Amino acid sequence: MKNVTITLDAATAAWTRQTAAANGISVSRFVGELLQRQMRGSAAYQEAMRRFLSKPPVALKAPGDRYMTREEAHDRARLRR
Repeated sequence: MKNVTITLDAATAAWTRQTAAANGISVSRFVGELLQRQMRGSAAYQEAMRRFLSKPPVALKAPGDRYMTREEAHDRARLRR
């Protein structure tokens, strides 16, 4: 474990202390867990983006066809048939 010093404004520090106490953990542990969740979320997002971009593009229409109009794309009645 590494020690890190952070600087917070008074309102943020108060919220952090209250939230950590409400969860029954120290401020240090609360901030550490918060940063770990952020790191895991960021890594998961990057992996998902890498997988998505590794796939070939998909054609939305056949050559010579036209794209749907906005009205056609949002026509809910057509979906219920």
